[in-house]
Amino acid sequence: MSDAPLLIFDRSVPGRVGLSLPKSDVPPVEPAEVLPAHLLRKVPAQLPEVSEPQIVRHYINLSTRNHHVDRNLYPLGSCTMKYNPKVNDAMAGLPGFSGLHPGQSEAACQGALALMYRLEQALVKITGMSRFTLQPAAGSQGEMVGVLIMRKYHETKGSRRKYVIIPESAHGTNPASVVMAGYETLKVATDGRGRVDLEDLQGKLSDEVAGMMLTQPNTLGLFEDEIVSITGLVHGVDGIMYMDGANLNALIGLTRPADMGFDITHINLHKTFSTPHGGGGPGSGPIGVVERLAEFLPRPLVEACSDGTHRWDDVGPNSIGRVLSFYGNFAMMVQAYAYILSLGEEGLKSVSRRAVLNANYLKTRLVDIFDLPFGEGIMHEFVLSGSRQKERGVKTLDLAKALLDYGFHAPTIYFPLVVPEALMIEPTESETRATLDRFAAVMHELDRLIDDDPDSLLEAPRNTPVGRLDETRANRQLDVRWRGP
Repeated sequence: MSDAPLLIFDRSVPGRVGLSLPKSDVPPVEPAEVLPAHLLRKVPAQLPEVSEPQIVRHYINLSTRNHHVDRNLYPLGSCTMKYNPKVNDAMAGLPGFSGLHPGQSEAACQGALALMYRLEQALVKITGMSRFTLQPAAGSQGEMVGVLIMRKYHETKGSRRKYVIIPESAHGTNPASVVMAGYETLKVATDGRGRVDLEDLQGKLSDEVAGMMLTQPNTLGLFEDEIVSITGLVHGVDGIMYMDGANLNALIGLTRPADMGFDITHINLHKTFSTPHGGGGPGSGPIGVVERLAEFLPRPLVEACSDGTHRWDDVGPNSIGRVLSFYGNFAMMVQAYAYILSLGEEGLKSVSRRAVLNANYLKTRLVDIFDLPFGEGIMHEFVLSGSRQKERGVKTLDLAKALLDYGFHAPTIYFPLVVPEALMIEPTESETRATLDRFAAVMHELDRLIDDDPDSLLEAPRNTPVGRLDETRANRQLDVRWRGP
């Protein structure tokens, strides 16, 4: 494979130009007039001078060296790497949306306000919650907002609480959000079925518990079928039940968080409603609450007026306050709303059914070679154990590296910690049976190679632009800066 994409600086020719900028209509100013001296460059930036075809080819070639969901299956358990319909991108790029400025007046952005209001109403219907804020700029920030609402609820009642309960299989952001909101975590154990241990939960409850954060379905991909008992126990000490909505992709149209007794839920628009994930774009983590908690939501909220217009409502004496300078990542809201409208109620329900079907189908294709510690009631994802493979000399990490040679991204590995040598697999609803069959065939091939050619796995990946790295050294001697000759 050519290394040309990495040598764009070597292709630089003095005087070669790949763009033409319009003449500036801004009066010229000296840099020192607008920037402090210590921020000014002493020498010009060393940028390559290349033609437009060269720079376009450079980035196109780089893009083909990355694995992304537009190339092939990306079964990253817990993260829901689903295909993003391109029509959603097109809607977010419409000039009437993309050209807006957050400082515009209400009268000048009525379309945007209407879209946000309608998106909130859709999320209310899907979850059973009373109100939503679309302000949080990521799921992790949404979590923190939810716990801050929990805290505000207890403060207004004059109750000082100390702990928030989380399962031992919880997402790592859960304990982080708890601590950032000023609480301490209490860990509740997993029972033999992979669910919350009710006996252990009862032993942890007291009037010092502010609430509980619980992912439904949980991080093992299992539906917490004792959820009504769980929420009842927590409510019994006036605790707030918070649902981490990371796995809502399995529930849309089938059941609602409010019906299970949850008081707060956050939604990852990138996981459930198909907006870009991670490096693909900014995040969005709306938070929904039941009626008694609505007064604590961040302000402003969008309200509908009797004349058909919409306005900002900043009134909320018990609000936890703003959590973002403006009002969230608007383009993500446009994409999520376009996704919801394009599918409709029945379409959204089919998303969940297909996600659950795909996960269970793939599970049946792999349980003959991998252990499955918790397999009863699998929803949209499942967690295999590579312990059997490790005993034969190949670790889960080696299998993950080897998958890259076959054009697939690896599943999440070594999480959750309750499963040794974990492989957490989520195929999502957007993959065909043929793709799942190819993935299963590759996993069987890797299992065969453990006995027939283990070195090919221990040295993998071999066919990628960068081979196996010394990850320990890379972490200790991180260097991501390009240096010219």
